[in-house]
Amino acid sequence: MNTLDLVLIAIGCGVLAKMLARYAPNTVSTAGRAAQGVLGVYTGLLVHSVSFDALGSNWPIVIAIGIGTLAISVAGGALLGLHRNVSPLTGALSLVAGGAAGVVAIAKELGADDRIVAAVQYLRVALIMASMPIIVALFFHSTEDNAAHLSETYSLPWYYSVPVVALIVVVGTAAGRSVRLPGAGLLGPMAIAIVLDLTGIAGGLTVPMILVQAGIMLIGWQAGLEFTRESFQTMKRILPTVLGLIVVLNVPAAGFGVVLAKVAGLSMLDGYLATSPGGVYAVLATAVGTGSNVTFVMAAQVIRILLMLFAAPLVARVFLKIAARGEAPSSADERLVAVPA
Repeated sequence: MNTLDLVLIAIGCGVLAKMLARYAPNTVSTAGRAAQGVLGVYTGLLVHSVSFDALGSNWPIVIAIGIGTLAISVAGGALLGLHRNVSPLTGALSLVAGGAAGVVAIAKELGADDRIVAAVQYLRVALIMASMPIIVALFFHSTEDNAAHLSETYSLPWYYSVPVVALIVVVGTAAGRSVRLPGAGLLGPMAIAIVLDLTGIAGGLTVPMILVQAGIMLIGWQAGLEFTRESFQTMKRILPTVLGLIVVLNVPAAGFGVVLAKVAGLSMLDGYLATSPGGVYAVLATAVGTGSNVTFVMAAQVIRILLMLFAAPLVARVFLKIAARGEAPSSADERLVAVPA
């Protein structure tokens, strides 16, 4: 069962639980913050599974393409925000091309409608994952199996990893809030995990997959729990626009892949996989199965995911400032301000 399956099941369970919402435990919000922290540590530790040396001198173009992808996805999201009952901020976060589970986890805290963000984000990932094998079969061919595969690394036992992960979540969240970092529950632990990993202090630290899956399930369940009749009507109304934007936004992403392939001397397939705006596990499976340059592709993908997650709060602040210029502070603004320091 992959990440997308878990989230869809969780959202469905949350919708059904809506009828029993008054019986939901008060600890759900606390567990939700813990889930954010677990996802933050897990994402931050992704850097240990890839070799950034594979980028060589091409890291500036990889980062530039990541920024370009962010700009295009946010612009498309702003167009989605032209729909009634969808704020520009909600639209922008809905189409941020990376770290879907992380974006959903902090969407409400940033002032967006996490129900719409969750539905659109996972629809985006599902379409990209479903179309990837078809695109590869139609437009590319497998290279010789000479790719450098990801090496196995030593991992600490779970009974060592779990307390350390819990400590990183607590310290990272507290530190993030002390500096008034939006999405502190996700980004604080992520930042600490990245530093520990890059400095080698993390050693064989990993997040047990059962914790990651539980965190994703809980975040999806919370989003589904908050769905209302109006939310369903909004999704029904914007669905054609969402589908169109997802398809359209994948065209420049493919163009970025062509540029990257030319600049870095890669195959067109490597360029396409390195710049795919979603479905990182499908990208990895495709790269391995086609004999692509796995290390380069995964390094580029991890950079994209980290860039999108760290940029999401900045995007939120920009949209809230723009909205505040022409109207009184909205409830979304009040939620952002009310985040405890």
